[in-house]
Amino acid sequence: MKPFKLAALAIALLALPFASLAQEADEAASPLTWSVAAVSDYVWRGASQSDENPTAQAGLTYTSSSGVYAGVWGSGVDFGPGDPDLEVDYFVGYNVDLSESVNFDVLLNRYSYPGAADLNFNELAATAAFAETYRLTVAYSNDFGGSDTDAWYFAGGASWGLPNDFSLDAGVGYSKFDSAYSDNYVDWNIGVSKSWGLFTAALGYHGVDGNGRDIFGDLADDRLVLTLSLGN
Repeated sequence: MKPFKLAALAIALLALPFASLAQEADEAASPLTWSVAAVSDYVWRGASQSDENPTAQAGLTYTSSSGVYAGVWGSGVDFGPGDPDLEVDYFVGYNVDLSESVNFDVLLNRYSYPGAADLNFNELAATAAFAETYRLTVAYSNDFGGSDTDAWYFAGGASWGLPNDFSLDAGVGYSKFDSAYSDNYVDWNIGVSKSWGLFTAALGYHGVDGNGRDIFGDLADDRLVLTLSLGN
């Protein structure tokens, strides 16, 4: 078993005590939310982060009554020989309903890669959601991938509820970089999911445009991704 798979499994195992505590606290309206997941491939903005292999993911978030929240999320990764084997994200944000149909969220995320700190970077993202269905996101980093490069990400998406707790999800994103760093590219996805209480299964199809395939090669081939998750 590859080291990143072992490390990813460790994330899930370490998350179990938090999940148990959060589940108990949830009965008393706890502000904690948690999730653990297994994915057939960790795809981020159209490109595989796990060398097209399955991995585990887990997260824990605390949200205050004011809408301020903070948390941590982790996943196994594989960028080639050596470190990193893990991605650990630390984030803080604020979420507020601007009206009955409009929600706004602003998030500062710290992407970190134990054993490969030169890849660490921060990203600020703002998302507006409309009628609990449509969303628009703008994200910016001034040090993308630890490269001291400005990068923008613009995305739109939607999630439509279907009968029997199914949903249809779709999204498209545009990554814009300094020309000296990389070409810009488009990614997209469409999928279905179904929930049974705390358990959710999702199947998504991911792809990128020609520029994305030129940048990432086989890691950006069109692919189906299966996600099995448990969380509140």
